[in-house]
Amino acid sequence: MKVVIIIIAGIIAALMLAVLLMALLGARLPKQHSVSRSVLLHKSPESVYAVARDFASMPKWRADVREVKITTDGDGRLRFREEGKHGSVNYELTEDVPAHRMVTTITDTDLGYAGKWTYVFVAEGPDTRLTITEDGEVSNVIFRFLSRYAFGHSATIDSYLTSLGKQYGETVTPQ
Repeated sequence: MKVVIIIIAGIIAALMLAVLLMALLGARLPKQHSVSRSVLLHKSPESVYAVARDFASMPKWRADVREVKITTDGDGRLRFREEGKHGSVNYELTEDVPAHRMVTTITDTDLGYAGKWTYVFVAEGPDTRLTITEDGEVSNVIFRFLSRYAFGHSATIDSYLTSLGKQYGETVTPQ
């Protein structure tokens, strides 16, 4: 019995040390980051924009989103709430230039992260190069460590762009 207690205490100590190390390393990383990823889709900018801008339909083609609720407030700004496998996130459409540029900004202040995505739709012949730039801030030091070293700052953008490609029946690799 004494050996089991020693083993359990050792495991707990190792876990606490790992969390402390992640927190210390995360605290040394910059809070802000910017990352851009793009894909070429064999559709017009108008078509790609229409799918990206149809927030309510995202659950049909994004496996990580279960539901989207659209609202507008008194000033007419469009807001939406994504319910997904990692919880809920509230956004506002802060810029919208159809088939050219769109910006969505996280409006939550208690997630441990914040930021915006800028979508740029550029025609390349009959195709569209969609580039998404994330300008983010990660205030939680553990999440900052994980975001940088475990799953990477571009993981969500990559998932989004890959899912968008599948929506069009295309296999894309974000670059």
